[in-house]
Amino acid sequence: MLILKQILVIFFISLTFLSCKSGDYRSSKSILALKNNYLKGTTMAYFDKIDDTTFVNLKDLSTDFFYDMKYATTDNFLKNKVYDCAKCYLRFKTIKKLIEANTAFRKNGYSIKIFDCYRPLDIQKKMWKLVPNADYVADPKRGSVHNRGGAVDITLVDLSGKELDMGTKFDFFGIEASHNFQNLSDEVKKNRTLLKETMLQYNFKIFESEWWHYNLTDGQQDKIANFKWDCN
Repeated sequence: MLILKQILVIFFISLTFLSCKSGDYRSSKSILALKNNYLKGTTMAYFDKIDDTTFVNLKDLSTDFFYDMKYATTDNFLKNKVYDCAKCYLRFKTIKKLIEANTAFRKNGYSIKIFDCYRPLDIQKKMWKLVPNADYVADPKRGSVHNRGGAVDITLVDLSGKELDMGTKFDFFGIEASHNFQNLSDEVKKNRTLLKETMLQYNFKIFESEWWHYNLTDGQQDKIANFKWDCN
């Protein structure tokens, strides 16, 4: 009987030791995943422990979005592929509100399609060189909310992925892309209004000259960033 008790004591001590070791490992892994204030290759279990200003890959939190990351292709006004790969990083607080908005859209048969998310400052400088007009491109000396991880360029699609008509293409540099432009069909007005009113409801605000651009309301308060995400 005494021998059995000793065996049980040793067994429970071993379990406690292994549990502590396992907990330490997870904590270390979470800390090591945080590089340049963004998470890489982590799991959902860590997201309730991170700061709102940490950069996170949207696909790690939701699979309910459509993507056409224009600057990871040559299909953009730069006519150059300026991102090495198509990933949507944003501050965690931006992602949470974006998911809330997309949930509302999906209940009505629509979904957000993403064109651009966080944008490194070096990319902003390239854009300013090509289009030095603050109505359409933020001056890199001041920085863009894209550079701060608080802005998204988006449109709406139905749940099969077909885009709603918004009157112009993404990155159309003309008055027709403005929220105030009224010489549009009723369908386009309806689609723009749906996008705008829902995004405003979830703590985003418009950029007047671009129907596709939305900033988190406090996105301007975060620091400008210039890291490039890992494509592996």
